[in-house]
Amino acid sequence: MTGHTANPRRHGPSLRRQLLQPLVWVWGLGLAVAVVGALWLARTATNRAFDRGLQDEVSALASRVVWSERGPLLDLTRQAMELITWDQADRNAFALVDLDGNALAGSAEVPVPHAPMRREARGQPLLFDDEMQGHAVRGAVFSIMSPMLDRMVTVIVVETTQRRAETVRELQISMLLPAAAMGSLTFGLLGWGIRRGLQPLRDVAAEVSARGPQDWQPLSLMRVPAEAVPLIERINRLLDDVQQSVAVQRRFIADAAHQLRTPVSGMRVLLQALEQEMAALPLPAADAGWRPILQQLRGSSDRMARLIGQLLSLARAESTLTIDADLVSHDILPTVREACEPLVLRALAAERQIALEVLAAPGQAEPSSVVARMHPLWLGEVLVNLLDNALRYGGQHIVVRVRAGTVVQGGGAEVIVEDDGPGVPPDQLPRLFEPFWRGERADLRNDGGTGLGLAIAREIVTRLGGTLEAASRPQVAGMRLTIRLQG
Repeated sequence: MTGHTANPRRHGPSLRRQLLQPLVWVWGLGLAVAVVGALWLARTATNRAFDRGLQDEVSALASRVVWSERGPLLDLTRQAMELITWDQADRNAFALVDLDGNALAGSAEVPVPHAPMRREARGQPLLFDDEMQGHAVRGAVFSIMSPMLDRMVTVIVVETTQRRAETVRELQISMLLPAAAMGSLTFGLLGWGIRRGLQPLRDVAAEVSARGPQDWQPLSLMRVPAEAVPLIERINRLLDDVQQSVAVQRRFIADAAHQLRTPVSGMRVLLQALEQEMAALPLPAADAGWRPILQQLRGSSDRMARLIGQLLSLARAESTLTIDADLVSHDILPTVREACEPLVLRALAAERQIALEVLAAPGQAEPSSVVARMHPLWLGEVLVNLLDNALRYGGQHIVVRVRAGTVVQGGGAEVIVEDDGPGVPPDQLPRLFEPFWRGERADLRNDGGTGLGLAIAREIVTRLGGTLEAASRPQVAGMRLTIRLQG
């Protein structure tokens, strides 16, 4: 048998991640290509500029070579020579050499290219790399021929590469910083664009979350991306199917309960007639046999009649409160008193007690009215069900507390029905409002309950826009049911 993982994935990766991940790869690759290209372009452009300067310099020096009876001479003033060789960052030098590589003018430390290169440099300057006094240098060589003596001399100009490297570095930095800023901005705009594109889906999710459990209206297609329209339309069709299915179930429950009322009422009439006839018969010895049977039949018929009545109440609550609940602000105290009055008499007959308390805010007098948005008929139905539940399963003392809107945050009202009975075990408390749930071994109890009272109460309170919550031991002394209504 294979085991289950502790935290199984309930869904795939987010759509934002699926959209962003390939774009991040493309963005990263493009950024890398841009960075490499910027580095290469900065190095190439800088080297070309410096090389062009060397070629111009060697060409200029070659133009100053004059031929005399003593041989070739470099016609330069002292100031011109100092200007050529002076530089704060680099060491520059030049030389004029003959065909054998002997220096005729300039610095003897200047590296001399090999003879084939010097011959090749006739008519155009050539570039080369070498070393001078342990430093890497870049040089240009230009050979010229004597117009009459058929003699060749070569002009060589070299410079160290420190300033060239610094210029390359500065240019690379000046190109990389805007590229990095633009890349970061592009990445941010990419994430913002994806988030903005997915916002309509989040709006749909927020709309669904804000809806009540009975709101099956179609979701709006406004601002929904075209790619998500088929999904929203399918959800709308599903909502419509659910609404129709629930409507069919409600009609079935209402029709079934309505149809069952007639035979159950007839059964109760027949039982009463049978009981009267049996009592009129001279059968005193058989009393012990038929009376318990008739009592069980009467109890079963009463329970069936109560179940049918509650099913009808549930069906009417669902249909009426869905169509028009007439939710306006009312003083709930008359409704609470009216709902409690018949049950107070029932409690007194059973030697039990129901008390009504109206609570006020600290430092204030007891309010004469407690206003909340509700429907008087259905709030009374809720209170009857809660008090009936307390009389069936609670203790000797039952208290109904009403709190004004000044106590409840946000206004409205709070109605609490509390008893000192055994309550419900904590592990069974979440099932308290399930239809037909009556606790463990309900089949052994003959309390006349149907398991629908609390389910109907929560359904009505929810449709009134409020909440119904339960608490039991050890949090409270017995069982507490709290109704919260909006202001």
